[in-house]
Amino acid sequence: MSGILFIVSAPSGAGKTSLVNALLACNRQIDVSVSYTTRPPRPGEVDGKDYHFVSREVFLAMAKNGDFLESAEVYGNLYGTSQSWIAAETASGRDILLEIDWQGAVQVRNKFPDCISIFILPPSLHALEVRLQGRKQDSAAVIAQRMRAAQADIAHVAEFDYVIINDKLDEALRQLDAITVAAGLRRERQLVRQQNLINQLQNPSQ
Repeated sequence: MSGILFIVSAPSGAGKTSLVNALLACNRQIDVSVSYTTRPPRPGEVDGKDYHFVSREVFLAMAKNGDFLESAEVYGNLYGTSQSWIAAETASGRDILLEIDWQGAVQVRNKFPDCISIFILPPSLHALEVRLQGRKQDSAAVIAQRMRAAQADIAHVAEFDYVIINDKLDEALRQLDAITVAAGLRRERQLVRQQNLINQLQNPSQ
């Protein structure tokens, strides 16, 4: 049985990465897809772990070769997901989580209509601005740009299957984990995974 493909999207500063990292720490069945990007690494980021950092020329060549399941340009930087890696991992039965924006989510849903999409919202715009300022990585002008972009991103919330308000990380994590667990317990998956048990329960004499 192929693995489940999860999409997690959020406006910048909503705490998506922290939430996903917390989920991966407690759910070993899920692997996160490491995206390719043309943006420079932030302090502490590791190539191949946080992102595959490549030049714009390399990225465009990969896109031309059809290497990406989805790709998008965000704040002037290009991001893309490896199509071959996703195919191999899901075929092996691993569940895969994609951290992508709403543009990428549209592309993935078109190719994987059974994927499960989750949108993370901040508790308020004020909280979002405070989080962006707390990073101490962007100028006031960049933060203002991200705030405008966040409102545009949030306009696409109705396109997603689930919505989580990330006010308290522990509560948001509990909700995100509940979604992934419930997905694995869907009827069509359990009928395949537990076929031997179901047969024994229906035919105890055999």
